[in-house]
Amino acid sequence: MRHIRLGFLAVALLFAGRSALARDDLAAQSRFFTTSDGVRLHYLEAGPPTAHVIVFVPGWTMPAWIWGPQIEALAGRYHVVAFDPRGQGDSEVAATGYEPQRRGEDIAELIGHLGPAPVLVTGWSLGVLDTLAYVHRFGDRQIAGLVLVDNSVGEEPAPVPVRPRKPGPRLPHPVYLERFVRSMFMHSPGEAYLERLTMAALRTPEPASRALLNYGVPRSYWREAIYATSKPVLYVVRPRLAGQAENLARNRPNTETDVYYDAGHALFVDDAARFNAEMTAFIKRWVWP
Repeated sequence: MRHIRLGFLAVALLFAGRSALARDDLAAQSRFFTTSDGVRLHYLEAGPPTAHVIVFVPGWTMPAWIWGPQIEALAGRYHVVAFDPRGQGDSEVAATGYEPQRRGEDIAELIGHLGPAPVLVTGWSLGVLDTLAYVHRFGDRQIAGLVLVDNSVGEEPAPVPVRPRKPGPRLPHPVYLERFVRSMFMHSPGEAYLERLTMAALRTPEPASRALLNYGVPRSYWREAIYATSKPVLYVVRPRLAGQAENLARNRPNTETDVYYDAGHALFVDDAARFNAEMTAFIKRWVWP
C-alpha cells in the first residue's frame, strides 16, 4: 500500500484546490452560515430552490462532496444540500463542539437556515449519530423523513466489535487516514478520487478526529431517538448491521431497510445507481408522494 508522504502543510495547501475542483465537477454552489456559537459552516447546494429539501450529512472527517452521486442524481427534482460539519470539508475548524449534542445543534441550525419546510435528512456513518442527536434534542417537527446509512442506531443486536489491532506503534495520523479512506470502498473509485478524499479527511485536526470517535453516550441514546419519531425511515447497511435492520423493520412502523452485500462502507458511492434508485423510490412512497 502506498503511504502518504506529504506533510500536514502540503496537505492543507493541496486540499484547497482539490476541494474547489470537486465543487466545480458537481455544478453545486458553495454556501455558508454562522452557528449560534460563532462557527462558519459550509454546505453545497443544488437543484430548484423551491423544491423539497434533502440534507446530506457525511461521516467521520469526510467532506460534503462525497455525496456527489446523489447531488447529480437528485438535484434535477429536489433542492439538495450537502453539509460540511464543523472541522470537515470547507467548514471552519472550530476549537470546540466535537460532541453529538453540538453537532446535532449544528444540523438544527442548518435546517433552520434553509427555511421552514420539513426536510429529508440523510446521514452516513458518524452522520447517522449526528442526525439522531439532532432528533433526540430537537424532535422531528422539521423532519419529513430520515435515511440512515451504515451505522448502528442502538437497536439489537449490538455490533460485533472490530478485532483490535496487534500492539505496536500507533500509525501516523495521515497513514491511518489514507488506509481508512481506502477501506471504505469495495470497488475502487480511482487513485485521484482516493487521494482527493484523503486530503479532505486530513483537514480535520487529529485531536478533533479522535474526539469524534468517542461520543460518550449509551447505545440507548440512539435507539430512543429513532423510536421517538414516527417519520418514515430508510435504513441501509452492510451485513454487519443486518440484525439491527431486521429488528428495526420488525419493531418500527414506516421503516424500510436493505442490506448491501457487494459494497463497502461508502455504499452510496460504491453502488450509487442502486442507492439512488432506492432512495428515490422511498421518497416517492413515504416522504413526498
